[in-house]
Amino acid sequence: MSAKVQWLLAFVVLYWVYCIYWGFKSAQMAKSATDYFVAGRRLGLWVFVLAATATSFSGWTFMGHPGLIYRDGFQYAYASFYAITIPFTGVMFLKRQWILGKRFGYVTPGEMLADYFKGDGVRYLTVVIALCFSIPYLGLQLAASGKLFNVLSDGLVTVTAGTWILSAVVLIYVASGGLRAVAYVDTLQCVLLAFGIVAVGFIAYDLVGGWTALNQGLAKVALVKGTKWGVTPGDGYSAYLAIPGVIQFTAGLGKETPVGGLWTGVMVLTYMFALMGIHSAPAFSMWSFSNKDPRPFAPQQVWASSFGIGAILFFFTAAQGMGAHLLGADPVVNAAGVNISNVLPESIGKGGQGNLVPFYINTLGDTAPWFVGLLAVCALAAMQSTGAAYMSTAGGMLTRDLYKKLINPRASNETQKFFGRLGVAFIVLSALLVATYSRDALVLLGGLAVAFGFQMWMPLMSVCYFPWFTRQGVTAGMAAGIVAVMLTESIGQKLFGGALPWGRWPLTMHSAFWGMFFNLGLATIVSSMTQNASDRAHRQKYHDFLAQHAGLPASKQGLKPVAWAITLAWLFFGIGPGAVIGNDIFGAPNDYASWTFGIPSIWAWQILFWALGVGMMWFLAYKMEMSTIPDKEIVALTDDIGNTQRA
Repeated sequence: MSAKVQWLLAFVVLYWVYCIYWGFKSAQMAKSATDYFVAGRRLGLWVFVLAATATSFSGWTFMGHPGLIYRDGFQYAYASFYAITIPFTGVMFLKRQWILGKRFGYVTPGEMLADYFKGDGVRYLTVVIALCFSIPYLGLQLAASGKLFNVLSDGLVTVTAGTWILSAVVLIYVASGGLRAVAYVDTLQCVLLAFGIVAVGFIAYDLVGGWTALNQGLAKVALVKGTKWGVTPGDGYSAYLAIPGVIQFTAGLGKETPVGGLWTGVMVLTYMFALMGIHSAPAFSMWSFSNKDPRPFAPQQVWASSFGIGAILFFFTAAQGMGAHLLGADPVVNAAGVNISNVLPESIGKGGQGNLVPFYINTLGDTAPWFVGLLAVCALAAMQSTGAAYMSTAGGMLTRDLYKKLINPRASNETQKFFGRLGVAFIVLSALLVATYSRDALVLLGGLAVAFGFQMWMPLMSVCYFPWFTRQGVTAGMAAGIVAVMLTESIGQKLFGGALPWGRWPLTMHSAFWGMFFNLGLATIVSSMTQNASDRAHRQKYHDFLAQHAGLPASKQGLKPVAWAITLAWLFFGIGPGAVIGNDIFGAPNDYASWTFGIPSIWAWQILFWALGVGMMWFLAYKMEMSTIPDKEIVALTDDIGNTQRA
């Protein structure tokens, strides 16, 4: 056994001990169902800041994102803006959900929505979305964990064995301690995730010879013919260094291949819609309920996520992905003689981009085997951080919204905790079976997760802002959104045997957009036909309460048009159609001498709008008071809605 593998196993064991410790400690602290499912509503500032950040940015951020930047270039690096768009959803909803959860004792979002709409249809659709989100999302994380363990152990541990062993550890601490265990483990995982990405980024910079050498090399890559996506339409820029226009009127992947790449302006924007689904997913409603107060929301959204993770992605993850072209991973670049070295295998450029980060880590196998072990744990932590949260919260929803609602309304605290643990086990086992025996199905289902989560915007917008939407409208809209997402993803073609006239993401618009298009459209039509004075008055009570505790003071009402202008401008120019300006405003992609800042224009544009995005988030979270502590104290009617009955 090599020194690298020995260090890997040593760090993994230490990491597991930490996880299991918090599982058992949290189990002892969980005296009630509220303790178990939402950490007794007592999570502190730093625990939430770190834990929510770790949950938001999964193993995909650590492992998958650099590989896709390598494959698709800086046009895909626009996806790094999810460091801002994910917490943007939190700014919109978390504080208001916390106020309602504190006031009425909600444990799950299904309870909140059923109470608000006076019906259970939305509750059950929420559970469906939670399961469709958590099982494939978890399965992808677990499968990737097993693959990583296999690569870094030099094959000593098989992919399947690694997946199941690692899953068992996660199951033990999550099922034992509930959301509190997840939160305390995630605090460490957040630190490991950030440290690991930065460390691998420095490895990439070192291998290419530094910042200047990287950019000079990219200028040469821009001139290489025959790369993955070729050149953009019209301008003829390398698709690695420019996005291919505002929109392409294609039937979608599987039917037509977009010229010059997939990531048009509208594709970037609608993909960001999908990733907004991470914080609108049911799990994050329970995260909001778990806090003592909203104090942690703003620092998590602005500083930990938008600023911290954003900086890491735009400077270090980008270097990992783009640097790989110069390090032997790209056969076309190698053939052109542009590569600096061959420390990475060409298999990465032949569909193996998912292995990019492990290969970066393995370059230190001989010189710093202990560091390889540490970075391996960082990667594993990144993968498990998100999966654990969705396991815990989905188990809570199965217990509260199905078992307690339909089978045993008088379930005791101990019974609820027992079935919560069974729910976690069910979700883990389901994810493992799909990951182990049906990888094709896992890929198909994985594409649905975040797009499904985005469909929760409709009921959350209703609860938090718009009392006009009715129970019937929102229920119909959500159902339509779920169907539309499926039909504009690969699974739609699979279900219909390829007979659909469109492919995946028609018109270079993500399935999340198509889901919301039909979701909002049908919700509006049905709501207009089902207005009821009594139901409207019931919903209005919630909005009156929110206005008293979350409304903007009179002195700041004049800032609303400013907030709208800033937000819409940033969405349009930063991650929307206006982003095409970034292709060459700071220099032509194929002319290094014209690069204003010594880096590709598109990269400079991304960094500029990342900085502006951080400013926008600060303005919304703090200045507009969308994530601050309410001026008026929230008086709780009950700690747990399950312990009281209201008309």
